[in-house]
Amino acid sequence: MIGMNEKTLIPTAPYERMPTCPDHRVSRREVLGKLTALGALTLASPSLAQEDKRYGFDPDGPMPTPDQFLGPFYPVKKPLDGGTDMTRLKGRDGLALGEVIEVSGKVINLHGEPCPNVAMEIWQPNAAGRYTHPNDLNPAPIDPNFDGYATMVTDEEGRYRFKTVKPGAYPVIDDYWRPPHIHYQLTGSYDRLVTQMYFPNEPLNELDPVLQVAWANETLIGSYSTPESESASGSRGVNWDIVLIRG
Repeated sequence: MIGMNEKTLIPTAPYERMPTCPDHRVSRREVLGKLTALGALTLASPSLAQEDKRYGFDPDGPMPTPDQFLGPFYPVKKPLDGGTDMTRLKGRDGLALGEVIEVSGKVINLHGEPCPNVAMEIWQPNAAGRYTHPNDLNPAPIDPNFDGYATMVTDEEGRYRFKTVKPGAYPVIDDYWRPPHIHYQLTGSYDRLVTQMYFPNEPLNELDPVLQVAWANETLIGSYSTPESESASGSRGVNWDIVLIRG
């Protein structure tokens, strides 16, 4: 493995969508300081204050989830079923290989209010670290019972849940491997977010520039939990909440 300062690393795709603050990591204090400055300006400008309220900026509320780049393996041909159970494919008896997990969470805005009816697309590599995508040249095997794609809509309380297998890490260049992660694209009434969820206690997290460049990268890492649904009994749960600016 190589450290971030030892050589220049090339991500899996051009930065189609740069992280929120690509030049350096920004602390919560710095972000809140900027929002406080904006609040000071609103005192002199009622119209600006209304705009501030409209977009939900709240220095005491949750911070927005950082965006991440789309990556090169966004599905070219999306599966027709696109359900919330990625461990089995429609019309096939076999199950996906790997550790079964149930990922769940809540989508809220900066005021902490739930965001209902947010359309979500999920895509990921299989347990061996390979995407079902024609451009993925990873020599790892393709799982014939896993297409790595799901769609869902948040409920009235902003909740979402899907069943899948834990994705594997995969090589990019030289000794650089991307840690296990799942891609998300969210489309709400006002906001669109492309981001990635990572797993806790993964050694590769510390070596991944895509994760480390995010200004609040700790918010991109989920936490292990107890599965919410009976269908995921016996598997491991992962909880990850997402914060949109407005919803």
